[in-house]
Order: sequence, then C-alpha cells, then structure tokens
Amino acid sequence: AYCEACLALGRSRACALLLRSAALPAVRCTAALDPAAAAGRWGLSPAQAGAAGAALGFLAEPRKRSATSCPERFLLWAVTGAGKTEMIFPLLEAVLAAGGRALVATPRRDVLLELAPRLARAFPAEVIAVLYGGSTDRWVSGRLTLATTHQLLRFHQGFDLVIIDELDAFPYHNDPMLAYAAEQACKVDGSFIYLSATPPQEMQRLVRLGKLPHARVPVRFHGHPLPIPQHLSIPSVLTCLKRGSLPRSLIQNLQKSLERKVQIFLFVSRIAHIEGLLILLRRSFPGVVIEGTSSKDSFRAEKVTAFRNRIISLLVTTTILERGVTVPRSDV
Repeated sequence: AYCEACLALGRSRACALLLRSAALPAVRCTAALDPAAAAGRWGLSPAQAGAAGAALGFLAEPRKRSATSCPERFLLWAVTGAGKTEMIFPLLEAVLAAGGRALVATPRRDVLLELAPRLARAFPAEVIAVLYGGSTDRWVSGRLTLATTHQLLRFHQGFDLVIIDELDAFPYHNDPMLAYAAEQACKVDGSFIYLSATPPQEMQRLVRLGKLPHARVPVRFHGHPLPIPQHLSIPSVLTCLKRGSLPRSLIQNLQKSLERKVQIFLFVSRIAHIEGLLILLRRSFPGVVIEGTSSKDSFRAEKVTAFRNRIISLLVTTTILERGVTVPRSDV
C-alpha cells in the first residue's frame, strides 16, 4: 500500500523503510517585547507591536501537557495589508535567540518567493532553507525554514515554532493531509502561530468562546482604510472573446489606471481565457506592455519580477497571484 496524497514527494510504500529524526524538546522563549523597542527595531506600528507582544507572551507561557499532546496554538487575526509578515519577525527572533528552529509555511510558491528575500534581509546571519517544488534547497540545513505547505511532509517534530500563513487559502484550507503534515512538523511541546485576515468559521468560533489565544489587528499598516471595490457590469469574458471586443467601460477604466501610471492586475477565473484576452487587450492598448500568467506558466516567476520592476504594465492572471503578493501602486 502507498499514499496517493503525497506522491509528488516520491512513493512511500507500507513495506519500505521510513527514517525520521528523533524529536528534541522544544525551547522556551523568555523574551519580552517592549512595543516602543519593536517599533524601532522592526518598524512596527503600535497595532503591529501590540499583536506581536501578545504572541510573544504566548510563546513565553509555560506549557501544560494536554492529554492530546499537540502543539499550542495562537491566531494572529489581521486585516489585509496589516503587515502580518513584519509582525512575525520578533517571534522568529525570540525562537532563534533561544536556540530553537522555526518554520514559516505558506500555501503558494509566489508568496514564498516574495517572503524569502524579506526574511533574508531581516535575519542576515541565518542560513534560510527555501523549499518548494523544484527548489534546490532540499538538503540545506538551517535554523530558519521557509516552505510551501506540501513541503511540510518532509519534517517530523523538527521545529519549535511553526507559522502557517494564509491558513484559509487553497491548498491548505480543507486539506486534512496538509493539516496533519503541519502538526507533525512541530514539536509536541512547540507552538503554532496562524496568520489570517479571514480565519475559518470554526476558528472564529473558538476565538469567541475564549478557547483560542489570539490578537486582532483591524487596521492596515499605513492607516488608510481598505478600498471598497467598485462593481463594473460587463458581459462574461467568454462572450467578449466570442465577439472579439472588450466593453467600452472596461477599456475606459483600464485607460484611467494606465494614465495614473500604476501597475494593473487583471484577474480572470479561467486559465483558458488568458490568451484570448491578451489579444484583445494588446489590440486596444498597442503601446502598453501586457503579459499573462497562471499556474501552468513556466515563466511565471520571471513575469512577476518584470511586473514588479514596472517592465510589464498590465498582468492578466488567475487567483494564483490573488494573495500575499505586494506590488506598490497597483490597481486590481
């Protein structure tokens, strides 16, 4: 017998030898956070520093051995744009200072590739293993690991702190295999930190009942309110492709964004629609650099980099880039 859920990592048969590391006791973090010091050290806002302080207090709490013997959990519930990544820097610093190992897991490779250089700048003295499908870091041993959630299957009780980013996103959400892998990656007496702007309903229920320690950040880092989406009624994309033309209202709105010299994300629900849309968009905006990308595009990373560097002005894409990607001055 073998498991089909993790075939991407190689077939593991019931009759084959399986080696796994012996788990060590988790380290205890004792660092206290001065909000003013955190704001200075990491550039945190008061709301960010308060949430990070609550999480650090959770890490420093003495653990009670539960009957289930599973890691303790804490939820950082912060709105989109609150700066969740910066909030975990003090937590990682505390675990590393105590001699422990930390793992940051995120559902998507694109988010991972954005996080990696930010963590490298924040912790220049650390060797960071960056794991995703096709990564060359498979045998890199570092105290700080950054991985897509599927890569958690490689670990057995190896980390004192496991941070799960975007826990409500595909593919982690509603996948019991990945949830099991995440729990197995953390030491039994270690700690879990969940990051989310929209936690699952069950997790919200536990928060309301006082059964899940948490911190809430209801404001974005820069203090500006969340933009309210404007609804633009147009025929379906398929109808536009069949007609061979784009609605005037869509062209006018895209033109306004181009005149403001911003980067434009144009999201579509189907990969099959991208190529047809590119033809119509290039016809409507002949002088603009327009590209498309999706999960099936082997040049996705290069195109996203070109988009960040303002070489590409308009990027037609699917929900593969709908979260965790930060592009200054962008319209959606």
